[in-house]
Amino acid sequence: MFRDFKKGGYDLEKTQLKGHRLISLILLITLAYSQSTISGAIIRKKRLAKYVGKIREKNRKERRHSDFYLGLKGKDGVDSLKLFRAESRALMKLNPLYVA
Repeated sequence: MFRDFKKGGYDLEKTQLKGHRLISLILLITLAYSQSTISGAIIRKKRLAKYVGKIREKNRKERRHSDFYLGLKGKDGVDSLKLFRAESRALMKLNPLYVA
C-alpha cells in the first residue's frame, strides 16, 4: 500500500497549493485511490488478477501487485480484450472459409 503512495507520482509539494485547494486535491486523490483499490479488490475476488497483472511467482512470498495496481490496470485489460475481439473478428471475416 505505501509503495503506491511513494511511486504514485502525486508530488504534492510541487503543486504549491495551500488551504482549500490543497484539501480539494487531496480529497480527489483519495477518491481516485479508493476507487482503484476497490476495483482491484473486486478483480482479485473474481480471480481475474492473472489476466490483468502477473500472478504470484513460485519463490515470491508476497503478491506481485497491489489491489491499487490491479484496479488501475484492470480497465486497460478489459478494453484491450474488447479491442482484440473486434480485431480478431475483422480478420476472420477476411477468410472466405469463416462462417459467422
